[in-house]
Amino acid sequence: MDFELNYEILRTADFIRSRNFTRVALQFPDELLKDSTRVSKALRNELGKGVRLFVMADTAYGSCCVDEVAASHVDAECVVHYGHACMSPTSTLPALFVFGKAEMDVKDCVECLYRCMSSGKKPVLVLFGLEYAHALQDIKSAVADTMSLDGSSTSVHYAEVICSIMNPSQDKTGKDHLQPHDHAGVNSNDKLPSKTESRHGLGGLTWNMPVGQRMEDSLLFWIGSEDPAFANLVLTFNNSEVVRYDAKESKLLNDFSHQQRILKRRYYLVEKAKDANIVGILVGTLGVAGYLHMVRQMKELIEGAGKKSYTLVMGRPNSHKLANFPECDVFIFVSCAQTALLDSKEFLAPVITPFEAILAFSRRKQWTGEYVMEFRDLVNSCTAEVGKGMVEDEARFSFLQGGYMEDFQPEENGGEQKESSMDLIEATEKALTMKTESVDSILFKGTARSGAEFFAARSYQGLNVDYKNPSPQSYIIGRTGRAAGYQHEKNKQDTD
Repeated sequence: MDFELNYEILRTADFIRSRNFTRVALQFPDELLKDSTRVSKALRNELGKGVRLFVMADTAYGSCCVDEVAASHVDAECVVHYGHACMSPTSTLPALFVFGKAEMDVKDCVECLYRCMSSGKKPVLVLFGLEYAHALQDIKSAVADTMSLDGSSTSVHYAEVICSIMNPSQDKTGKDHLQPHDHAGVNSNDKLPSKTESRHGLGGLTWNMPVGQRMEDSLLFWIGSEDPAFANLVLTFNNSEVVRYDAKESKLLNDFSHQQRILKRRYYLVEKAKDANIVGILVGTLGVAGYLHMVRQMKELIEGAGKKSYTLVMGRPNSHKLANFPECDVFIFVSCAQTALLDSKEFLAPVITPFEAILAFSRRKQWTGEYVMEFRDLVNSCTAEVGKGMVEDEARFSFLQGGYMEDFQPEENGGEQKESSMDLIEATEKALTMKTESVDSILFKGTARSGAEFFAARSYQGLNVDYKNPSPQSYIIGRTGRAAGYQHEKNKQDTD
């Protein structure tokens, strides 16, 4: 496919000119970084020297999210995001999305779709990876022609790209952030829902369904790869029949039992999280609108359940990073929907999503099979759970421990801060003097109620330095200067 057509050079240039942007950040994922030089040169030829372009790569978090933090380092006025996107709302900068135009055999895809329509009486919903949005109109036309020739009456619905231009959200929870915009003939406002239809959406796609028709009554036909967007679809609509058309290999797949097993794994992690005393909240994004609101609600939820929480900000968590916080029994990952599921089998502690945290730390909440990936969709339900006051007098039965357990009361959880204005050092010294529980009980049975208490039970607690009366033997002065040439190395060269 033509390079400038694939990267939508003319449309991007028109977007920049129409809004009078002079500093533009171009964000590329790793697999498209090789084309960044050609794209920037093509845009410069269209825009002239009045616009400065900055290429961004190696994002701190998932490449599917708009990296507003990196863009702010160069005072960018907008971001042009290339490649696959999760379409999470931005909080400070407008964004233009260029999904690309992946090649596919439209004729073969339509034949596979029509076989699925003919094999059953279920209505069919066609969804796709955003890189195949350009082929949607051709698929619609081909299916309509085939149905008119055969006289088929099967109901077919098509998802559409919700937008390709996104303005910063004006709401703290990330709502009202989308500006509908025509993208290769696809416009979310082309077909507004009537009184007999309801609006649905997932991962940057939106579609209309007849009122009363459930998603599990439809056959979901996915066009694209088995990527995080597809995993999001399978988990969210886990009661629906799903088939996938692999456009790269031109074949139809319908066995996703391994995806269904993920749900069993997630339910096990929820049960494990119920027994946690110390919870780490991992902030996996600094750009998605509403993330601070969700972090605050997670803190309130954990405190209401009688547990201790610590907030950690890190880019792309892995087992080595999280191993630095052994006191945390479980981590909650606040991130976009397509990076929220971490395979934590190799981690010392499980990593769960905000939805799973609500299930784990709310006594009255039961898992009905529903699964929610977008944390913005949890704002109302999370607020309701926090307001109920989850800690109850009766003991809780633990399936993993095989018996009843009592959660710590909120007064015990945060009592040190509420009873006095004791600072962190005094709280740590108090924890070091606690001898009510043995070391084995705290470290291996997970009964520590705070990080300080866990730290007090460790055999190695760091260097014990007397800061008031330091002796020359208690510390060693390290190197000074830069790694290119430390100060003592320069002094030695001058002496020689």
